[in-house]
Parts: sequence; structure tokens; C-alpha cells
Amino acid sequence: MARKKKSSNVDVAASFRAFGDQFRGLDSRDPSSWPAIPRYALFAFVAALVVGLLWFLMLKDFDEELEVERQKEATLKTEYQTKLQKAVSLDELKKQREQVMQYVNLLEKQLPSKAEMDALLSDINQAGLGRSLQFELFRPGQLSVKDYYAELPIAVKVTGRYHDIGAFTADIANLSRIVTLNNLSVGPSADKDKPGTLLLEATAKTFRYLDPEEIAAQRKAAKPKATK
Repeated sequence: MARKKKSSNVDVAASFRAFGDQFRGLDSRDPSSWPAIPRYALFAFVAALVVGLLWFLMLKDFDEELEVERQKEATLKTEYQTKLQKAVSLDELKKQREQVMQYVNLLEKQLPSKAEMDALLSDINQAGLGRSLQFELFRPGQLSVKDYYAELPIAVKVTGRYHDIGAFTADIANLSRIVTLNNLSVGPSADKDKPGTLLLEATAKTFRYLDPEEIAAQRKAAKPKATK
């Protein structure tokens, strides 16, 4: 029994020595001449190294993709929060839009149409006559067409008493249509037969909205300019 155990220990030791002997005296320049175990070990090491390198490169690509997706996630979260806030305040925004549209409609009503311009000019003239003012000049100028409205300047010269001129300017401001007085100049009248009278010189500007046909013509005329 004792001899068998001793023989077994000798075989194991001899096997380890034989295994270690295969790694001694290896020619690093000619791995093909190596014994089987070192050669296979080298193959396994090289294969593991290649697999590890490829795995590292793949993980690097995956890491970059992951970072891109994280950035997309942050952007989508921000967009979601913005849209959520809009959705929550949608009813309030609709109310504000209705208020704005009502205000726009109110402003549009203050602008006469093309057919109503003659009536507005008559109202300005009647405002002066109703205050006992004498018109020395009432001359509409050249119509200036803008994007959505047209502006008509009117050169005005009236003579009258101080309080009547003040009341006339107030009447102009209270007209249902928008009329502004610009470049105001007030001085003594040159009429010596009426002492104490003043001369008011101003440019009255009134505005009207464009008809759909005029707006279409404006846009059509603006297209060649934009192309250039």
C-alpha cells in the first residue's frame, strides 16, 4: 500500500516536471518548433488577445452610440416637457388667441375700406366746418401702399379761434376711423380782417386696409424682388 502511494506521487511530480520542461529553452524566433503545450498556449494567448481587442473596440463603439442615445433622450425629455406645458396651457392659449383676434378685428374696423375713404374725408372736412373753422387748404396727397394697409396724407390749413382749433383736433382724435395729425404748426393768421384768429397747418394721415385683390397684387409684385 505504501509503495503504491509513493509511486503515484512520483508520477505526478514527473508529469509536472515534464510539463515545465516543455517551456524551457524555447526559441522565440521560431514558435513552430515549440512543443505542443507551449505552442497551443501561445495560440490561446494570441486568440484571447485578439478577442479582447475586438471586444474593446466594439465596446468603444457601443459606448459612443450609448452617449448619442443619452443625448437624444435628454433632448426628447426637454421637448416632451415643452409640449406638455403647451398641452396643459392649451385652453389658456386658445383664449388668448381669441382675445388677440378680437383686438385685430377691432383695429380693422377702425380702418376704412377703399369705398369708405370718401366718407372719411368728408367727416374730416365736416369736423372743421362744425367748429366754424375756415379751410384754406384740404389736399389729399399720394396714396402710399404698405403690406396690408394704405396710408393717405392730407395737407390741411385751417383758420379759426384758439379754442375752436383745439376742439377740432379733439374731434379728429375721436373719429371712429384712425386719423392722426402730424407736423402741427399753429401761428397767427395773416388775415388782418380777423384779428385773434390762428392758422393751423398740419398733415392729417388716415389709413385704410387693402382689399383682397390689392393684397394679392402686392404679394405678386413682391415675388420678383425676393427672387432677385
